[in-house]
Amino acid sequence: MNRRLLIVVAVALLLLAALLTRGFGLFGGKGDANLTLYGNVDVREVAMAFRVPGRIADIAVEEGQRVRRGQPLAILDTASLDARDGEAAARVAQARAEYAKLQNGSRSQDVGQARARVAAAEAGLAAAAQAYDRRQPLLAPGAISREVWTQTVAERDRATAALAEARQALSLTQAGARAEDVAAARAALAAAEASAKSVTTDRGDARLLAAVAGTVVTRAREPGAIVAAGETVLTLSIDRPLRVRAYVAEPQLARISPGMAVVVTADGNARRYHGTIGFISPKAEFTPKTVETQDLRTDLVYRLRIIVTDPDDALRQGQPVTVAVPDARPAAD
Repeated sequence: MNRRLLIVVAVALLLLAALLTRGFGLFGGKGDANLTLYGNVDVREVAMAFRVPGRIADIAVEEGQRVRRGQPLAILDTASLDARDGEAAARVAQARAEYAKLQNGSRSQDVGQARARVAAAEAGLAAAAQAYDRRQPLLAPGAISREVWTQTVAERDRATAALAEARQALSLTQAGARAEDVAAARAALAAAEASAKSVTTDRGDARLLAAVAGTVVTRAREPGAIVAAGETVLTLSIDRPLRVRAYVAEPQLARISPGMAVVVTADGNARRYHGTIGFISPKAEFTPKTVETQDLRTDLVYRLRIIVTDPDDALRQGQPVTVAVPDARPAAD
């Protein structure tokens, strides 16, 4: 009787040992396909700010409100931009008029005026030449003084120079502006137009539009506040697509690959979410403190990104989650 009892106890112990060791390592064990990973719902936010400084005139959204891409969020007061816009328009008009003036050349009235000056200079030179010819024979016998003769020569020389100047002015008037002057006026016009476009761009940047679809999580400023360029006014949370940042231990790295299906669960949430592995980091890192594995070991891990295909509002950014990879490759012996 005692022998039979001993046999029963021995068989029971063998069955228990086989159950605990998965058939003494001959069945299952490391070859189990299921792989469990741990991570957090990725926190993705974008800080919305004006590109130009100014006073906030209005903010159209509240914290917790969902917004679509391109939706107006806030606007700056544009009084200063209105003044800059008028000034830029005036500079463009002035530069355009100057460029047209040089490009069109001299008016017929300008040419006629220059010709009249040439005629007047020619008449003046003729009179001075006559005085010179008349007084030259009188110089030798002493009929005129040396001072009078010196003045006569000077008047003839001045008249000659005046005629040369008038003819050069006529030539310039007929030729029009130099090519360099036209090019400079063209460049000045382009600069004025670029300045006007800059003001137009600043006016557009005075309206803050949602860069992405998401949820307003922070309203950092209120209407009436003076903000600098780049200063955060609103913060948007990007919740679609929803991503999970998880980590796989180095010995398990060969068991997964991008494209594998996963199941995501969260504490206190009975729903099972589905997703795919979209990215595996090419370099190792140490387990972050926010990811607690079952044995709490700090070991080399590889970060991976999981795209959840059927998210809902129950999954919150930063929330710890468990990721099961049912089709993971068997572990090596």
